[in-house]
Amino acid sequence: MKIIAEIGWNHMGDMSLAEDMIEAASNSGANVVKFQYWNPKYLKKGAWDSDGRREIYNKAALNEEKILDLINLSSKHGCEFLISVFGTAGASLMHELQLSEIKIPSHETTNYKLLEFCSKKFSKIYFSAGASTEKEVKKALEILNAGSAKYNLMHCVSSYPCPNNQINLPRLEWLSSISKDIGFSDHTKSTIIPALSVAYGVTAIEKHFTTDNNLPGRDNENALEPTEFKLMVKNILEAQQSMISCGNDYQDIESDTVQNYRGRWEPHDYE
Repeated sequence: MKIIAEIGWNHMGDMSLAEDMIEAASNSGANVVKFQYWNPKYLKKGAWDSDGRREIYNKAALNEEKILDLINLSSKHGCEFLISVFGTAGASLMHELQLSEIKIPSHETTNYKLLEFCSKKFSKIYFSAGASTEKEVKKALEILNAGSAKYNLMHCVSSYPCPNNQINLPRLEWLSSISKDIGFSDHTKSTIIPALSVAYGVTAIEKHFTTDNNLPGRDNENALEPTEFKLMVKNILEAQQSMISCGNDYQDIESDTVQNYRGRWEPHDYE
């Protein structure tokens, strides 16, 4: 199971804080840490120009040097490195840096140029299928299937935070019918819901992570802190154990019940 701590841009460009988050995520049970890459010069005009978000995006933006540092820091703390990209410019840079795996976020489901590029340049893609219709997801998979990359099709409800009653886990059944490998990118605050996704056969679970909910930004505010993340991982591991198939006959641990408890109090009716 890939347990992905989505650090994203919670570090706000502070590399010392980024390392603290990587180390804390690893200690909390994550085996993958994920970040986000964008180049501020490509950001179109929008509400973020007047509400302060553009300044935040500028501050939190990663460059090649920082990405290489994050890759090394992830390895140092025993985690795989993963990063989301939002277009072919970012994907091209990650390919130049010789990354073999990439994440495509939900709002790029219809970015067919990005899908095609990644399907040919990377060995594995984590593809979030949030904020998408069935038709859009199927079209995206047509493109991915034409490439050489393996992919994990991840269920996501692209609203943050997502209410528990709208996370729509049964959608995983449909995703598993069109993809051999599925995952779950969870935007709830729950430590239980990710464990429930194990029953649907997911092989990757992603959750936003921070070291302090009081740090600036919506993502920090709604992410899991280390104690909560540890509890989530514990629940996931217990769920995995419960899904181990032991067949349909009784198990050895039930032998005493079969041999000594059947008919213990009264004779069977047929005797």
